[in-house]
Amino acid sequence: MSGTRQDVGDVGIGRAPESRREFVVKLLWIGMWLIFLGAPVDDLLDGAHTPAGTFWGWTGLAVFTLTYVVLVFRHTSTPLARTVVYVILAALPALATALSLTLGEPWLVLFVYVAVSCGAVLPIRQARAMILASTAVMVAIALGLGAGPDLDLVFPALLGGFSMTGVRQLVRTTRELREARARVAQLAASEERLRLARDLHDLLGHSLSLITLKSELAGRMLPGHPDKAADQVADIEKVSRQALVDVREAVTGYRRPRLATELAGAQAALTAAGIAAEVPAETPVLPEAQEAALAWTLREAVTNVVRHSRARHCVVDVTRRETLGGPLVELTVEDDGRGPAGTSAGNGLTGLAERLAEVGGTLETGAARGRGFHLVARVPAGSVGSAA
Repeated sequence: MSGTRQDVGDVGIGRAPESRREFVVKLLWIGMWLIFLGAPVDDLLDGAHTPAGTFWGWTGLAVFTLTYVVLVFRHTSTPLARTVVYVILAALPALATALSLTLGEPWLVLFVYVAVSCGAVLPIRQARAMILASTAVMVAIALGLGAGPDLDLVFPALLGGFSMTGVRQLVRTTRELREARARVAQLAASEERLRLARDLHDLLGHSLSLITLKSELAGRMLPGHPDKAADQVADIEKVSRQALVDVREAVTGYRRPRLATELAGAQAALTAAGIAAEVPAETPVLPEAQEAALAWTLREAVTNVVRHSRARHCVVDVTRRETLGGPLVELTVEDDGRGPAGTSAGNGLTGLAERLAEVGGTLETGAARGRGFHLVARVPAGSVGSAA
């Protein structure tokens, strides 16, 4: 997603904290929900219980809270063993039941945390069943205490538990997407290596075989027929020169920048620099020379934004336009940084203008509307179409 650097991993859900800051953020994210324990705390502070009841109330509340925090914090970082999860999870409803039956209605709120714990640590199907079961137990205890089914607690219990299962599914999907993205990158790199190997074999296999054959032939002719051996050596020179030309053309093709590749690189570079980026996902079809000129322009423009602009936001756009002079493809790069440093263009922009002029294009630069820098490059377009 362009324009943002935050995701589920920012609070450490689904992975262990990697620094003290992440540890504190994760602990605060889990601990802030403990504010709903205000009802049991108020009940203990009111002094309505005996000293022994108050002591055991504080002790039970501390044990319940510590168990809940440790279970949710630890399991959402690195999953615990199934036996350990079941043992700890069995202790929470047992404590909630005992405290609610002995100390009264305010303690029913503990079942909300039981439901959240079930949603956080149990498999999805088991979690749904246990969330409903813990809510039903809470309602039954409330009826036994003569309080009636308190909807103010039923809704938070169901919402908290099922919301936690949704968060877990979101984390799982995010992990799968990251793994899939890594596999796609590996497959792309492997395919590129195979293509390079095939191209080198096609380019050099025949030429090297011919050079080897003629070298052996020239060696056999040299003692008795030096003139014929010289002809073979001349042929070897021609073949080797042609092979060198083929390799240079192939390398030039590999080194030619692609606009789609540069757009992906621009997205990555701007995001890594902390700049919110808006980059198109598709590019119009262009002849090789025009595409290379726009790709170099985009690379230089994004490099300037990252190094010199101090911008917070950058917009990149590639659009095909129909004009009286023929179809054009227009590349626009605009940021909200500190704007042009002076009235004259630098060496980089001058070089870009010359490169674009070689393919019949133009370059315009200047201050953006309001604040920042604005660059527009135009080149003649080829056939109509677009490529992802």
